[in-house]
Amino acid sequence: MLSSIVARRLVTGLHRAAWRPAVTGLVSSRGYRGDAPDDTRGDLIEIPLPPWEEKPSEPIDIKRRRLLYESRKRGMLENCILLSLFAKRYLNTMSEIQLQQYDRLINEPSNDWDIYYWATQAQPTPDVYKGEVMDMLQEFTKNRDHEQRLDAPNLEYLDKESQ
Repeated sequence: MLSSIVARRLVTGLHRAAWRPAVTGLVSSRGYRGDAPDDTRGDLIEIPLPPWEEKPSEPIDIKRRRLLYESRKRGMLENCILLSLFAKRYLNTMSEIQLQQYDRLINEPSNDWDIYYWATQAQPTPDVYKGEVMDMLQEFTKNRDHEQRLDAPNLEYLDKESQ
């Protein structure tokens, strides 16, 4: 009985020790933001993505549904929330030209952070993505009405609004 209690304490002590850092008191030479001035970025893997292709024969209702889904299912939560709420507000009223601009904007860039930085105006928008839709997205992103935007809307809202 006594040996099992000692064994249990020993195992618990080893388990806790495994979570402690082996060396303490060292300060990392890298900055908090992960800045690494000597980073050659040689460890980056470039994954080629298929080029964006316009779908001119796609029916407009199918395009709206596809863009709605693609607005919601992003690579990062910030864009998932931002783009899905933007789509909820504007997708049903967009013209075919605006839908084409939006399709290109959310599907052509390979990095979701680029879209986020353009929408928040943290970085300048490339000329190819400038237009009515980018202006609408940038204005929407400012959230002048101070709406609470913590989660993406349900996907079913498109059907509810069309009834």
